[in-house]
Order: sequence, then C-alpha cells, then structure tokens
Amino acid sequence: MNDKPAAAPAPAATAAHNVPSPFETVHEIIKQARRNVTPNAWDYLIGGGETETTLRRNRQALDSIALRPRVLRGVGRIDLSTKFLGHKLRIPVMLAPIGSLQSLDPAGGALSAAQGAERFGVVSILSSVTSPGLEEIAEKTRHPKIFQLYVRGDAKWVDDHVKRAIDAGYAAFCFTVDTAIYGRRERDIIKRYRPTARHNLDPAGPAYQAALSWDTIKRYKDKFDLPLAIKGIATAEDANVALEHGVDIIYISNHGGRQLDHGRGCIEVLPEVVEAVGGKAIVLVDGGFYRGSDIVKAMCLGADAVGIGRLYGYGIAAAGADGVARVLEILETELTTDLALLGVTKWSELDRSYLHPAAPTNPAHVFSAFPLLDFGDKGY
Repeated sequence: MNDKPAAAPAPAATAAHNVPSPFETVHEIIKQARRNVTPNAWDYLIGGGETETTLRRNRQALDSIALRPRVLRGVGRIDLSTKFLGHKLRIPVMLAPIGSLQSLDPAGGALSAAQGAERFGVVSILSSVTSPGLEEIAEKTRHPKIFQLYVRGDAKWVDDHVKRAIDAGYAAFCFTVDTAIYGRRERDIIKRYRPTARHNLDPAGPAYQAALSWDTIKRYKDKFDLPLAIKGIATAEDANVALEHGVDIIYISNHGGRQLDHGRGCIEVLPEVVEAVGGKAIVLVDGGFYRGSDIVKAMCLGADAVGIGRLYGYGIAAAGADGVARVLEILETELTTDLALLGVTKWSELDRSYLHPAAPTNPAHVFSAFPLLDFGDKGY
C-alpha cells in the first residue's frame, strides 16, 4: 500500500483549502454540528453501549501511546498518499459506514458523505441502513466505494445485494459481524428513541444477522470475486479464521463502542491482528480515531488505513458534504505536521520504534481529543 506517488507540498505550508469553510478546527465543527441536529440524533451519534466503557477505552488506548520523534531528517517534502485495492488515497483514511446519516443531514444523508469523500480523495463505505441507497450513490459519485451490508434476509437476499454492488461498480463488499444482537445504547433507550434505520424494521430481519456465520463468508467467496471485507474483527483468532476463508480486508472495529460493553480499545487489538495477518490481507481499523496523531499511531502498528466514523459525522451534521471534506482537510494538515515533526516523509518509514507507552493525561470520553470544547460538567 505504500506505492511512491508524487510528493506533496512542503510541510511548512498549510495545505490549501479545497472547500471554502469557516471552520479552522474540528472543535468548531463539533459545536456547529451540535447546534444543527436534534438532541436525539446528537445522542445517537456520540453514544455507546451500556456503561460506554468500550467507547472510552478506544480513546484511552490511543492516549496511552506517546510518539518518539527523530530530528534533522530532511522533511521538506511529505507524501501522505497511499493505495487501496489499486486506488490512490490522498491520506490513509476511509469513511466508515454510519447508519441513519439522514438524521444528521436530512438534505443529503449518505450522498453528502460520499460527495465529501470524493471531493477530498478517499474511499467511503456506504451502510445498507442509511439513505440514499447504493445505486443512487454510485450514479452521483465516481470515487471508489465499499458497500456494507447488515443481513436482513436469506441467501438469495444477500446475493441480490452483492450483485447490485457489483453492477454499480463498488470496489469491495463488506459484512459487519459484531451486531448479532443490537447493542443496548442507553442514551437512546432512556429517551425511547429509535434511529431512522430501525423504523419499520421487519421483526424477522435481525434474526438473519444473528444467524450470520463463517458459512456465509465461505458461500460469498465461492460465488463472488468482488473483494470482501469483514468489519468487527477483535481478536487474532478471528483474523486467522478470516484468512482461512480468503477474506481480503480484515477490518478491526468495536462499532465505536456501541455494541459489546467492556471491550478493548481497537488500537490495542491492532498489533495482534497485524501479526496474525502477516501481510496476507489488508488491515483496516477504526474506533475513536479523531486526530492525525491517532492515525499515525495506527500506521506505526501496521494498519493499511484507518476508518473514521463520528469524526465525519460531526462534519456532515455541521455542513453536509463541505463539512465532511473540511474534516478530511484538517486531518491532512495534522498528518503533514505529525510526519514532519516525527522526522519522516512517507508512511513506509514509520514502524513501532516511533511509539512509546505513556500514561493518558486526560480522562477518556467521546470528546477527550478536543479539550477546548465546553459542553457542561460532563464534557458533552
């Protein structure tokens, strides 16, 4: 994934804005997002499962890693790009699938996310439980996309979605596998809120997701050539089983802390999965990645790219497609700064020697990466 394309501008110069924007920091984007969305949609976006321990551990794990910079290395030209399934990414970031995006951006929904990704130059992953659907997104954008499916029907129903994704030109197909049962998200339960994706849900639908097994993966690989991602891997053991089934993309995720409570932070899982995979598949990771330095840490540990979820959710809620593109631009600026100050010019120069264990300096919560926010006593 570290093919060497043309070098980017020198890090001393701030990356030019592709999209005119009033936002100079993500703090400002988050504040605008909160003003724009309903209280129910806000809690749906920021909340986690039960005690929200897994959600906080995503941040705690990232904050428990310090960086070890090198100096006098000649960093006048920084290259942040990488490759994914033959497609060039401007930075090693993807938009993770988010359901009910229309609650955050009623005018555009999933189309705003895809358009923001296309404008900037990264892959977006479309959730099957958001709108517009896969054909409309494919008709209106040309960048590489992945379609992610929650299984709500039998094998014929799954096959139909795979064929539709193939016909629409998607670069890969994805099963999310950490949602056998919908997590208890108590911010929503207390207010009796059902996200739009769960309105009019066929009572039999979730049973198909619960029945998802390795047999489903084998059947897919036997029938289809479209690269397959499995999202929700959390152990080396399951990474090994995925490899045995020919899975092309192993996607480490704990659903942003929204499913199993008391799980590990995703970056804690990353090293064991990278070791198990041994370069035989692409490794993606998400879970609490909000800053350029977070992405740097994942790349040092062997990730091929990092998924962002809530982070672009704030962007889409603040300003639609422009907000998504602006979030990515800010990440790009942070990444340029980080690589230059670490003394490297491209991703292939990073390894674990640039990392060191450290004690977190702030209590972990959903906004601990943004200390300038003031949303009251609880920080949100």
